[in-house]
Amino acid sequence: MTDCIFCKIAAGEIPAEKLLENDDVVVFRDLNPQAPTHLLAIPRRHIATINDLQEQDAALFGKLFLAAKEVAALEGIADTGYRTVMNCGEGAGQTVFHIHLHILGGRAMGWPPG
Repeated sequence: MTDCIFCKIAAGEIPAEKLLENDDVVVFRDLNPQAPTHLLAIPRRHIATINDLQEQDAALFGKLFLAAKEVAALEGIADTGYRTVMNCGEGAGQTVFHIHLHILGGRAMGWPPG
């Protein structure tokens, strides 16, 4: 998608502090962190929302969580705990319409969120 900021980050057209990149997934630091560690894991392929996922996207979706596990270990938050969040739609707080998994850690997380 030509006007998607996350597609541009994945393609290297917009700079970002990337922690992990492979053929399917890119993980980078959020520019507006909501925790001491706040990362975003995105698929390279544009998928606007969870509602747009298809059966063939199941493996890709799993790769987002495997990437989260990997960067949590790299960032030193795997053992102390971290939260993963994916918003779906404007009403849930999604502001960039390219699915992305938030990885938050480095502080205690309250419940319920939001």
